[in-house]
Amino acid sequence: MRNCVYRKYVKDVILVLFMITKQHLEEAMYQAMAFAATQMPPDVRAALERALAEETEPLARQHLEVSLSNADLAANGEGLVCADTGFPLFFVKAGGETRIEGGFGSIQQCADRATARATAECLLRPTMVDPITRSNPGDNVGYGMPKVELVFDGDGDGLEVIAAPKGGGSEIFGTFYRMLFPADGVTGIKKFVMECIRDSCYAGKICPPAIIGIGVGGTADLCMTLAKKAALLRQVGSTNSDAALAELEAELTHAARSLGIGPMGARGINAVLAIHISTAVTHTAAMPVAFNAQCLVGRRWKAVLDGSGITTYTGDIA
Repeated sequence: MRNCVYRKYVKDVILVLFMITKQHLEEAMYQAMAFAATQMPPDVRAALERALAEETEPLARQHLEVSLSNADLAANGEGLVCADTGFPLFFVKAGGETRIEGGFGSIQQCADRATARATAECLLRPTMVDPITRSNPGDNVGYGMPKVELVFDGDGDGLEVIAAPKGGGSEIFGTFYRMLFPADGVTGIKKFVMECIRDSCYAGKICPPAIIGIGVGGTADLCMTLAKKAALLRQVGSTNSDAALAELEAELTHAARSLGIGPMGARGINAVLAIHISTAVTHTAAMPVAFNAQCLVGRRWKAVLDGSGITTYTGDIA
């Protein structure tokens, strides 16, 4: 699965660097997307089960029970976790010694082929269309989709791929951005977040209980990216490493539970499963804030291609 590229001599130690082949990478991206479409991540399932234990309203409980039942059926090969497989997204992390056949530009090619294959096999619904003509290629592949984000971290030679077929409802009805005044402060952020939760959850538009990502700071595009990654790539309900942000997350979650909105917009207390906040430094005259929701099935799955050529798959992204 992996080919030797060359030998690098460092004094008396021989380091053998390997190359990840296109075939290996494409298969890993396909399998990660297939798992994401059919397997509910364990942290998401645990959060839904906690919500079910808390809800007392019959309709709210029924919504959660049906969602968990659908997940069980999908895990047994009977359909998908949710029929709306939405936007095909890949988040890729490479090490300093990672080598890929054809260079890093091959990642997009592999993502395109993996997405087209998953669509042809009915693991993804063909929902990507031209924004102007509305023409549908039928394979979810076109300019900008599937979306691939590549970052470098560490000095290893492996590759980590997280596939996230993000549901249309959570993206369409659960995306908000606002440029606040710095004087609005934390109070302004709280007001913005609570308004967004109310507007996106009250009719079940984002399929709540949702995982909410909040981005604060940066530029407009960076702020939105922070929000999306906070919603998609953090273990549900994990504690923020920043104590002040952890306190704000807890306060907002408590406030959301008092809105009277529950699963799928029914009466209840679980409009959200978790609120995750991420920040970046910004201009002294700016206070950008973004809100991005992930629906209750929380689809994402990780493939890890390690230095020995083995790929492992997991729903645990901690």
